[in-house]
Amino acid sequence: MKTLLKLEELAMFFASIYALHYLQVSWWWYLIVFVGPDISMIGYLAGNKIGAACYNLFHHKGIAIAILMTGIFLSNWNVEVIGLVLFGHSSLDRFAGYGLKYNEGFKFTSLGKIGKEE
Repeated sequence: MKTLLKLEELAMFFASIYALHYLQVSWWWYLIVFVGPDISMIGYLAGNKIGAACYNLFHHKGIAIAILMTGIFLSNWNVEVIGLVLFGHSSLDRFAGYGLKYNEGFKFTSLGKIGKEE
């Protein structure tokens, strides 16, 4: 089942890449898909609770879809693209095994603990 879920996340990532291509976005938006939302990790400088909240805000697919739909509703191309970037990045993270964060620290995610056991 784990493989099936990873394939599903990979399909969602490629769907977001296709949607960006369909919207004819500039090439640099694709770079932002890979690294942009990870700027939210700066929140961990203020502690685990704030760090997890910041990270989850930028990596929650429901929020990404809400932003995308807002862009579509308002006919705002930039907002649509931001929603697609957040969605695509979150899908790629899930494929790589990084889930939403718990308040205990960066290693504690909805998909299990990440990193090597100490």
